[in-house]
Amino acid sequence: MLKKNVNRKLILFSLLAFSVILSSCSSKSAAADAPGTAQTRDVFYYTFEDDLGYKVELKEKPDRVAALTGSYGETWILAGGSLAGTTEDLSSERGIELPEGTRIVGTVKEPNLEEILSLSPDFILLSSAVESHLYIHETLVKSGIPHGYFKVEQFEDYLRMLGICTDITGIKDLYRTNGTEVQEKIENVLSKAIVPLRPTVLFIRAYSSGARAMDADNFTNKILQDLGTENIAEKHQSLLAELSMEEIIEEDPDYIFVTTMGNTQKALEFMEKSIENNPAWGSLSAVKNGRYVVLPKDLFHYKPNARWGESYEYMAKIIYPEVFR
Repeated sequence: MLKKNVNRKLILFSLLAFSVILSSCSSKSAAADAPGTAQTRDVFYYTFEDDLGYKVELKEKPDRVAALTGSYGETWILAGGSLAGTTEDLSSERGIELPEGTRIVGTVKEPNLEEILSLSPDFILLSSAVESHLYIHETLVKSGIPHGYFKVEQFEDYLRMLGICTDITGIKDLYRTNGTEVQEKIENVLSKAIVPLRPTVLFIRAYSSGARAMDADNFTNKILQDLGTENIAEKHQSLLAELSMEEIIEEDPDYIFVTTMGNTQKALEFMEKSIENNPAWGSLSAVKNGRYVVLPKDLFHYKPNARWGESYEYMAKIIYPEVFR
């Protein structure tokens, strides 16, 4: 009986020793697969939640990146990345010269899915505000292509996106150069624009066949709001659909700003024929005092990205010339 107990103890001891050896081998294997060396299946190079709430998981640092808006393509470049493909507006509207290897994959509203897939991308930047971008989500998921949706309307949105992009590229110095230094410039401008007056403004976007006031979500209106102005379109929501001279005359804004979409010349011709030719136009305070201003598209129509500080300063010089000489 004693012999049987001894044998049983020996067997249990042997099993325990074998278990310890297996555990030790497993720990060594896991250590070899830690970040910075070979990765385990559960470890990703980078993960984040995009602006639609999707979890984006990058198994490796992306090498072939596509951006389906020129603005996001520029942000990726500002983060130190290179593009395998992008939409045509990056060069046609933002004037960025593309390297020979970068392919055009359609337009913002009509990206060419076949061309995108032919790039074999390992990461794609898309806009949550463009329907055609939302439409290709399932295809990208089935194809196993990591992709993130972004919504950049205000400077803070740009700063967040830049932070994610520089995390991915690993060049965090560019987050300061193209992000926090821009933020510091904006804060410096705003610190000087502390005045008791609250001038009224109207911000219009004109195009070849129409013109309308922009709402508070527009980034230029956010700049104007930060500079202490009051947007008359907040009181007259109908201006967001169609400009009413009667309502503009009623409010008589201190400043009227215009930016153009599409062909600038045709947009300004529309303004002249349909708005400025109205006899009442010349009676507006903004027009009489030379405060009807056409703004540059690169700072007030396209998202200015690393030039956001310039946009604030440009506008501040117009509204507060005695402060910003």
